Amino acid sequence: MSGHSHWSTIQRQKGAADHKRGQTFTKLANMITVAAKMGNNGDPDSNPRLRMSLESARQVNMPKDNIQRAIDRGLGKLPGQILEEVTYEGFGPNKVAFLVEAITDNKLRTLQEVRNMFDRAGGALGGTGSAMYMFDKVGQLIVAAKIGETDDQILELIDLGADDVDDFKDEGVVKFDITTQPQQLAEVSTKIVQSGFIVLESGLVFKPNLTVNVENEEAIQKVINLIDKIEENDDIQKVYTNLITNG
Repeated sequence: MSGHSHWSTIQRQKGAADHKRGQTFTKLANMITVAAKMGNNGDPDSNPRLRMSLESARQVNMPKDNIQRAIDRGLGKLPGQILEEVTYEGFGPNKVAFLVEAITDNKLRTLQEVRNMFDRAGGALGGTGSAMYMFDKVGQLIVAAKIGETDDQILELIDLGADDVDDFKDEGVVKFDITTQPQQLAEVSTKIVQSGFIVLESGLVFKPNLTVNVENEEAIQKVINLIDKIEENDDIQKVYTNLITNG
């Protein structure tokens, strides 16, 4: 039910500043464009994927004009290059599995760039299915705790439909990292908001079902350095690993 998930901890290790750095306006615009295109709809009320993309854009104060242009491009109202989604699978230092989600207008270019990053880090890009089986797709919510006992709130969140709840502190503020079934994410999010919680982030993520425990600090840093390098590429949307630590 509750715990201090080593996986959740390593996902947050690099902090909110890194998260915001990774979510550049270019990346967000691509995400919004694809969401509008895939849903064939610019209305967030009837396009859940677009709604989640817009929430991410608002968290980093993306200008409304940029958001609207991205939506219009996805709906074919503006000219632009064709964007495609692609997921790369590979293994980094210490045989840590990686999933890398990208949106690109040139799959060959992005593939070569990602492959080079793995090669320089001492890892290797794998084929389709080489790492995906080590991950499950889940819904994730980051929720601010209310005033009161943490354990009571965890029980409340479980009653509201959360599959798992991990409590943690971020700059002295207690928050909850919640996972749900993917198809239940929107429903659980609505129930949580109606119960007085504030949802800070929401979306679909990959959570490892097979993990690699790395204890050496230098080895851990090599993995984090590769994550950082991949995230610097504007085509990259998200990077997931199955790294866990005892810290």
